Amino acid sequence: MTSVGINWDKARQLFEAEKASFASRMQKSKALSQETAKHLMFGVPLHWMNDWSTPFSLFVSHAKGARFTDVDGHDYVDFCLGDTGAMFGHAPEPVAKALIAQAEKGFTTMLPSEDAAWVGAELARRFGLPFWQFAMTATDANRFAIRWARAATGRSKILIFNGCYHGTVDDVFVDLIDGVPTQRDSLLGQVYDLTQFTKVVEFNDLAALEEALSAGDVACVLAEPAMTNIGMVLPKDGYWQKAQNIIKKYGSLLLIDETHTISTGPGGYTKAYGLQPDMLVVGKPVGGGVPCAVYGFSQALANQAEAAKRNAPTGHSGIGTTLTANMLAMSAMRANLEFVMTDAAYEYMFTLATRLEKGLNQAIKNHNLPWCVTQIGARTEFQFTDTPPKNGSEADKILIPELEHIIHLYLLNRGLLITPFHNMILVCPDTTEHDVDRLTQTFEECISAIC
Repeated sequence: MTSVGINWDKARQLFEAEKASFASRMQKSKALSQETAKHLMFGVPLHWMNDWSTPFSLFVSHAKGARFTDVDGHDYVDFCLGDTGAMFGHAPEPVAKALIAQAEKGFTTMLPSEDAAWVGAELARRFGLPFWQFAMTATDANRFAIRWARAATGRSKILIFNGCYHGTVDDVFVDLIDGVPTQRDSLLGQVYDLTQFTKVVEFNDLAALEEALSAGDVACVLAEPAMTNIGMVLPKDGYWQKAQNIIKKYGSLLLIDETHTISTGPGGYTKAYGLQPDMLVVGKPVGGGVPCAVYGFSQALANQAEAAKRNAPTGHSGIGTTLTANMLAMSAMRANLEFVMTDAAYEYMFTLATRLEKGLNQAIKNHNLPWCVTQIGARTEFQFTDTPPKNGSEADKILIPELEHIIHLYLLNRGLLITPFHNMILVCPDTTEHDVDRLTQTFEECISAIC
């Protein structure tokens, strides 16, 4: 294993000490973990809750703003923020008030509420797409958008970028292994070969994109404008302008997933950089942490999609769930979009994220580590390479889960939580300069101990 500038013996000794410290201080979490294991598979509500670096699960008592408290009474500054689900802080007051008011007027009816018209108009204003539909999660929104794209174009295939995520949509679990599209071996219960209908190319490779689309059989290109889930990978200068021309040339649709890159601004990366997608998805953060997602259509695609539905036989379209666009979620979206997810909030978060980026870079420089820092608006990440990755394959090669766990647990034991997947860090409107400085100082103390 590459040293990436650290002493592995010291790092592993530190990790053992940090695990022991965690276990000794978390007696209530330990007891709850043991009790929960009696009835929940893997001892947690969802198996990936075991992906943290802790020896057993940390149980949360309550969360507000940029902070949360565990059941043992320890306080934390949260730089994970639900992996973007709580990107604007936990339980924003306007959203909480809207939920309380709506709770007395009903949760779900399978009918639109008064908030629907306002939310639709606001989404159109922010993102520039005139028509919208709703889902419970970004996974569902992506799945439904792919179905609409196939129905509208009459094409069966989609194209993704190597190393993408997009939730748990079946179609996206295809990687490039030595240049060969390969179904991801971690995918459980898959009964047909996904490579029949999914093409995969490297991000930032225009020639590969054109070659894959040239057959004219791809319904849509599903992409984050900047990759975020294999470690952040930014587009090269001019990449999206040229990529959009290629996509349009071969009659495919562009489906942009802004669930993470909404950190770029109130209208996402799309608005900030002038992208013109045919469809756009935003998930986790749009309702202030309440489960909901949205996906938009261009005028032309909306016409095609509506025609496809009207011309289809009667019956279930395979799109939508009973709880979709429930009144509780719609009230949360309205409050969040109107009062929380504001231009002013973003400006504040950008300032903090820039302060964080400078602090992390200085700590890395102080110890001559071959690492770098990447920033997309309010989202920042340190990576174990001196040159930022240009595609998913490069990003995958620099991931070192063991080192990530050591750093993450060191920070957590000192009241600082960052995302358990690679090294992503978020700030929110309730994060302070002191919080950021404390994180960078503790980060430097950690790397000092393992260099």
